[in-house]
Amino acid sequence: MGESMATKKHPKYIFVVGGVISGVGKGVASSSIAKLLQDRGLSVTAIKIDPYINIDAGTMNPTEHGEVFVLSDGDETDQDMGNYERFLNIDLTRTNYMTTGRVYQTVIERERNLEYHGKCVEVVPHIPLEIIRRIEKARKDARADVVLIEVGGTVGEYQNMLFLEAARMMKVRNPHDIFFIVVSYLPVPSKVGEMKTKPTQNAVRTLNASGIQPDFIIARAESALDAKRKEKLSFATSVPAKQIISAPDVESIYDIPLNFEREHFGDILCALADLKCSKKETPARRNWKKFAAKVHGAKEEVQIAVIGKYFETGDYVLSDSYLSVIEAIKYSAYAEGKKPVLTWLNSAEFETPARLDGRSGGNPKRVEDLKKYDGIIVPGGFGTRGVEGKIRAIEFARKHKIPYFGLCYGMQMLVIEYARNVLHLKDANTREVNPDAKNIIIDIMENQKEILAKKNMGNTMRLGAFPAVLKKGSVAAMAYGKTKITERHRHRYEVNNAYVSALETAGLVFSGRSPDGNLMEIAELPKSVHPFFLGVQFHPEFLARPLAPHPLFTAFIKAATTKKKK
Repeated sequence: MGESMATKKHPKYIFVVGGVISGVGKGVASSSIAKLLQDRGLSVTAIKIDPYINIDAGTMNPTEHGEVFVLSDGDETDQDMGNYERFLNIDLTRTNYMTTGRVYQTVIERERNLEYHGKCVEVVPHIPLEIIRRIEKARKDARADVVLIEVGGTVGEYQNMLFLEAARMMKVRNPHDIFFIVVSYLPVPSKVGEMKTKPTQNAVRTLNASGIQPDFIIARAESALDAKRKEKLSFATSVPAKQIISAPDVESIYDIPLNFEREHFGDILCALADLKCSKKETPARRNWKKFAAKVHGAKEEVQIAVIGKYFETGDYVLSDSYLSVIEAIKYSAYAEGKKPVLTWLNSAEFETPARLDGRSGGNPKRVEDLKKYDGIIVPGGFGTRGVEGKIRAIEFARKHKIPYFGLCYGMQMLVIEYARNVLHLKDANTREVNPDAKNIIIDIMENQKEILAKKNMGNTMRLGAFPAVLKKGSVAAMAYGKTKITERHRHRYEVNNAYVSALETAGLVFSGRSPDGNLMEIAELPKSVHPFFLGVQFHPEFLARPLAPHPLFTAFIKAATTKKKK
């Protein structure tokens, strides 16, 4: 959808900032706001600002920062970019992702190239000006009427001050086109029993100290915000009560746009920003309501085990490490009328008690517990920890006919398991884990060898969208309903072609290959041998959408449902 004539000359920019604490759904709130406007006929794009010195999210540990979401153009970004793509059903580009490191890098490169014409280059104004340039470029590239800009972190943090300064400067230039929303948490202390507004009041005042007055407050809380609390917040912050939006905890994040509609958020925002919004209920909004209803209507459970290693963060479990995988499972399950029940299993639990990291060991007998699951997924990952546990779990799934779906590393482990236990190459391994193994089944890609030798690790993997050709009649081709696909990748290692012929002779089918036939993209067993035993070198979860589930996840869920019935 192109930008409308009504907003072409005066596009709107909406900044979403956090108050009090992080992790209360700022990204989902931003996605939902963008969805409200998109459903009213506007062209919308979204930007995520991460206040890190990192150039991108690719070098961040998933247990600290959550999943690394890969765009079609290969950019490694924050997981909120995935939320934007899923809610808006659009593909974003690296233009939509910004970090402190990325901004500083550009300013320094421009200074080295004399693009500042000998001026003294300073943090202010040159850093905020570069931020503004990037925001405006993202809008222009998308030809958008409205840009949602999520500023990472919370107000008052040193790291995001320059981004707020850029927003303030934009507001001064175009006071009628720039708007601010604070997403803030209102706690209910258990010993007090009353919702407290003071933390949010302080968050707004801290934002005021940056020269910014919010237009809206999204009040996150366990329960809905009452009129009394809205009045109190309004009096203390100068935000009109009707622009204080209640955002209670919900069972499904896909209820959030519907909750915002009940608060008339979209209509109020359109009126305040003087946006020409359609008042008719669009097909997109109706379809979203139907999807949300499916989420609540699914009753029959399907038990899925997710076996990974990026779960532990201290005494807590961080499922955000596999956020896109989780959502992809949900979309396909809901489409089949099933309620997915996910269990997180640390792959190290299936190994012998001896652990290199000195922690309490696993128990190989625990692999028997996998019998109770309808399906098993091994998602992507890197490194040596928990590898043997994954291979044991995959062997169990293969031998006991439990539907198995391997993603990226999960496919590599599938191939190694098959080489060890069917070809009887007992030392079969990946060079990543054991470079001295006699049988290197998974090897470093040729163009990655020099990269690794130079230790040039940032944004140098095989990244982004690449085509593949599928074997006619294969499980994969039947799921897709076609033989030519494009999927997103993030890896340095591939199946060693020296072993492909022997593996295929032993019954493994490489049903997906790169167009030149050199890269193995999908490995599977025929349905006559196993109900669903399939691994992919790419990340199909990045293309799964609420209203367009990914066909491979759907095929996996169907197989898991059939196993459950049996």
